[in-house]
Amino acid sequence: MQWRDEGLVIAKRRFGENNVILDVLTRQHGRRSGLVFGGNSRRKRADLECGNSLEINWVGRLSEQLGRFDLAEVKTSRAARHFDDFAAMTAITVICEILRQALDEGDDAGSALYEPTLFLLDSLFDPMIWPVLYVRWELGLLSALGFGLDLEKCALSDAETGLTHVSPNTGRAVVGAEAGEYRDRLLKLPAFLIESAQPATANDIEDGLQLTGHFLRQRLFAHIHKDLPATRGRLSERLPKIISGNLSN
Repeated sequence: MQWRDEGLVIAKRRFGENNVILDVLTRQHGRRSGLVFGGNSRRKRADLECGNSLEINWVGRLSEQLGRFDLAEVKTSRAARHFDDFAAMTAITVICEILRQALDEGDDAGSALYEPTLFLLDSLFDPMIWPVLYVRWELGLLSALGFGLDLEKCALSDAETGLTHVSPNTGRAVVGAEAGEYRDRLLKLPAFLIESAQPATANDIEDGLQLTGHFLRQRLFAHIHKDLPATRGRLSERLPKIISGNLSN
């Protein structure tokens, strides 16, 4: 069997002296793994950095077995582009690590995440935009993997406007003014997550990260019996500062 596709490198691990097993998120085949002969060589090593996009050929006996990747072309070398930008490099690491842990081999849901992930990665040059896109990406990830939130109407009154909070238990939106004494137990819902035209402040980014982080931890990662990557915590500390710094300039 064989197929050709475009893939985003999300992980690699050494196999033997000079080979690597490469994990990629592909456009049409979900998350896939394959052996790259000579992948640890000086010539190929830079091409296989996380966040890079490749044209790949997969060859194997059975689709469920580990096959071989023949690398046809490097389409985008993102790691090299952002080498001097610590926040952007951290974002690449976190995005790839979350995808690696959250997706199973051959998981078709991964293909639905392919274009949004590339869009986010290719926006890392703009610090006014990518922190907002990152929070939205996490929200979309939850939805794509079956853990989406209900942000359409209030869980208490069915109101479709004035939504300000989310229940940490049900993942349903709430009009905070109607929550009474329970309001302090709710997670804040920043307006930019329900209205795309709304600007986002540093506080909004922080609230958004707390919201998506809660459900990533309590739903997605609890479901697969793993911890949320520690690098995600470091990124969540930096993103509000990035927005705050650019708004003050």
